[in-house]
Amino acid sequence: MDHDPPATTSAQHLPGAGETGTGAFVRGTVDEEFSAFYRAEVRALVVFLLHHGATLAVAADMAQEAMIQAHRYWATIRAPRAYVRTVAARALARKTASVLEDPVDDVPEPTSLLPRPDAYADWEDQHVTLALLRSLPPRQRQVLAWTLDGYTPTEIAEQLSMTPEAVRASLKKARLAAVHYLAARKDDDR
Repeated sequence: MDHDPPATTSAQHLPGAGETGTGAFVRGTVDEEFSAFYRAEVRALVVFLLHHGATLAVAADMAQEAMIQAHRYWATIRAPRAYVRTVAARALARKTASVLEDPVDDVPEPTSLLPRPDAYADWEDQHVTLALLRSLPPRQRQVLAWTLDGYTPTEIAEQLSMTPEAVRASLKKARLAAVHYLAARKDDDR
């Protein structure tokens, strides 16, 4: 797992474990808190994984797994947004390293993450962006995905164990590659 609970955590210290009365109230509050976090963040987490190069189905599955893990350790997580992104990005990196590339993209089916069947046109527009992101080297794609999700270079550096300067350098390279990619695409459309 990507998260080890503190060594001092035991069943008797977890909210709601073996308690009566207030334990159920504390557990209910934790569940409400996590539920609000889940509703606010799950779609953004899927988009974050799409920016990393995942397919919609893989991104949705990995987002769910990251959220399940976050729920397990909710009481010990200080920065839940960063936590679920780190867990999901690591899982995607492991999957990418262990799976051969699938040469055919699946057309997305309507799901709770893509609720409208007519959203295909929107997906198609985003496909250009996703193709651009997939054309980048992994580190540039990773840094750009965190940036697109609203993190600053300093915050990204902390999450990825890099220096802020290295993050900025990767962002600069990614932006230059994007300009070249879009220019080449524009030339091909002519």
